[in-house]
Amino acid sequence: MIAILGAGKMGEALLSGVLRAGRRPSELIATARREERGALLRERYGVEIVPNAEAAAAADTLVLAVKPQDMGALLDEVGPHVPPGRLVISMAAGITTGFVEARLPAGVPVVRVMSNTPVHVDEAMSVISPGSHAGEEHLKLAEELLSPVGKVLRIPESLQDGATALSGSGPAYFYYLVEAMVDAGILLGMPRAAALEMVIQSAVGAAVMLRDSGEHPVLLREAVTSPGGTTISAIRELERHGVRAAVLEAIEAARNRGRELASG
Repeated sequence: MIAILGAGKMGEALLSGVLRAGRRPSELIATARREERGALLRERYGVEIVPNAEAAAAADTLVLAVKPQDMGALLDEVGPHVPPGRLVISMAAGITTGFVEARLPAGVPVVRVMSNTPVHVDEAMSVISPGSHAGEEHLKLAEELLSPVGKVLRIPESLQDGATALSGSGPAYFYYLVEAMVDAGILLGMPRAAALEMVIQSAVGAAVMLRDSGEHPVLLREAVTSPGGTTISAIRELERHGVRAAVLEAIEAARNRGRELASG
């Protein structure tokens, strides 16, 4: 039995992905803060909606999908009800496995996860890290749960804050770039819908080439960049305005802000 505690946007996306992968609704339970939200999930997916404490006591795997600021209160509520040996998966940004372990019975295995919003279309990037009591079998269970909704990568927990900045927030950076490119198309006289379609397909095609070719992004970029051509003129302007440095500094700032939020 899998319990998803806090079935908000990310929790619901995981729930729907697990069901699409072949799990039966009877194999899952979920919790929701608001009664109307629980009723919606029950109607939409056919899963049972129960109180947090009941879910913690009944499930073999607990997925904690609440916001970071709500994690302490949730753990205080469910901690006494978690049986030894149950796997706890935390999806809250900035919350360490040590924070979770300290509020659960001794020895409970905890796996920390950072995913991202493409979980809604089964293209998430999820990075996982074991806590002090989690072993290979627990990591495999986490991978089994997350792989239907995207790719899963193991990293040391010391890199989780960086992963949050890089891939957790990563989709927003791409949306920002797409927005700017669409505006450029409008500046050049194109209808918004046409500009948006061109940019989206270019982004999708580039992403598929990166994933499937195995080529370094520098080589793929160079293949488009002819001597004295249009692409190198654009690249020169990006470099002149310090876009590369801005990206590095932006992602570092996201990492630093994540640490600030986690420390309170």
